[in-house]
Amino acid sequence: MNINQLETLIAISKTMSFRKAGELLNLTQPAVSAQIKSLEDEFQTVLVDRNQPVTLTDSGKVFLEHAEQMLKIVEELRGRLADLNATPQGHIHLGTTTSIAMQILPRVLSYFQNQFPLIKTTIHSMPTAQIMTSVESGIIDIGIAYLFDKNPVLETSILYYDSFELTVSPDHPLAGKTHIPIEALRDIPLIMLSPETAGRRFVDQLFAQFRIEPQVVMELSSSEEVKRMVELNLGAAIISKQSIMDELQSGKLHMIKVNELEISHPVGVIYRSGRYLNSALMQFLNDLKGMPETHFLGTE
Repeated sequence: MNINQLETLIAISKTMSFRKAGELLNLTQPAVSAQIKSLEDEFQTVLVDRNQPVTLTDSGKVFLEHAEQMLKIVEELRGRLADLNATPQGHIHLGTTTSIAMQILPRVLSYFQNQFPLIKTTIHSMPTAQIMTSVESGIIDIGIAYLFDKNPVLETSILYYDSFELTVSPDHPLAGKTHIPIEALRDIPLIMLSPETAGRRFVDQLFAQFRIEPQVVMELSSSEEVKRMVELNLGAAIISKQSIMDELQSGKLHMIKVNELEISHPVGVIYRSGRYLNSALMQFLNDLKGMPETHFLGTE
């Protein structure tokens, strides 16, 4: 058994095709077939059902799980060996929310890739709760998210603070207001973030505290989608202040102060406690945590 055979089985599980797996790995279809046949002969079991579409057998699924674990070990070994060199290198899987990705990652990644061109970064967009579980399980290396929840197996470091604000279109009836009481939110049609997002969890807790039943006209999964709907004057929204800085400056959106919303929420970097940090991860974390808060914040 060799690493190439493991990579081939994983490619087949993803593509459900010998031909597509070969294209992905730059191998001929006969070479792909030969590698799988060799694995099956060695372990005396059938790993792949060759009927169309191609699928893994029960034995193949068990084998796949261990193959992925073995490749992770190999990747860690490569990282440890690369650390013997002075130049940080490796591959970082970073998980964050859509709005945070659009707010801060262009600046952060542009700086980082200019400084360390041998480090590759893959961005995975997901809700805050999923970021925490994905870091814990090792699906992603580092998360950047709102630090609402504590987890004993995760390390966190605050990067900056954000708040959630009431936002309307300049054409909204309340656009002339600069401040309203929280009770007024009972009568305002609201475009809400979906329930699994950090912003929605905060708003739901606040509404429950003040016994407000919101008039929800729409639910969307990201702040970017919410902003577009608010710009069209389809409702008001409570979303991240940092996510609307450009729209506030350009006059596309108007922010109304609600005292009870004026809570600062930490946004920070998350990684698993005790895990081995290769040179790429160590460099990224050190640089990220060393950046001043102003590097992440928009300007009014």
